[in-house]
Amino acid sequence: MKIAITGKGGVGKTTLAGTLARLMARDGMDVLAIDADPDMNLASALGIDNPPGPLTEYKELIDERAGGPDGMFRMNPKVDDVVERFGAVGPDGVRMLVMGTVERGGSGCMCPASSFLRALLRHVVLRESSVVIMDMEAGIEHLGRGTTKGIDLMIVVVEPGSRSIETAERIKRLGTELGIGKFAAVINKVREEDIGIVESRLKELGIPVLGMLPYDISMVEADLAGRSPVEAGGAAVDRIEGIKDRLLLF
Repeated sequence: MKIAITGKGGVGKTTLAGTLARLMARDGMDVLAIDADPDMNLASALGIDNPPGPLTEYKELIDERAGGPDGMFRMNPKVDDVVERFGAVGPDGVRMLVMGTVERGGSGCMCPASSFLRALLRHVVLRESSVVIMDMEAGIEHLGRGTTKGIDLMIVVVEPGSRSIETAERIKRLGTELGIGKFAAVINKVREEDIGIVESRLKELGIPVLGMLPYDISMVEADLAGRSPVEAGGAAVDRIEGIKDRLLLF
């Protein structure tokens, strides 16, 4: 199962990604968690104190595999050893990889780095036998057809509010154009009185609701203490446990 988790910035997608990864690993699954968000906070949600370095910082590796800044870059660089060499193993045996950020400003050509990361995403989506959970950056414009082919489900994390739902609509439209076939939503920090309105808007977009998470002070306390949510427990983690079980049937 290959899952991409996205949504507007700050809606809680990293918390969902990290908690799902831990809970699936506790069920005996081999899980690879990929931090593809420039904020790079997934390690904290997983409970990894010493995360692996971002791949984009390995300049020599990128130049060797994808072509140096002064030459022709390769569209299909070798990436099949990257997870083992540059990943880390965290609690419950979850493996983790950090993609890093491709700087787009300045005069240098960043094509080799982009080519390298895209090839790696293609590899983990199409060839990895593990459960793959990707914490994406807000939106999906950075993805291409080659990187989304093979994603089984894109989960959009939504908060009550028009901007968050508008982002979900854009993600659904772009994702469909890229060939993603299944979408679902998780509504976060929702009050009982808001559930019907948000569900109705998502239904209009053709995005089924996979689950709803309440505002949970345990999540805030865990973040402030530098602990992963799954270790703190609480109502939201219990709900994510239910979402995990429904994913296996989705």
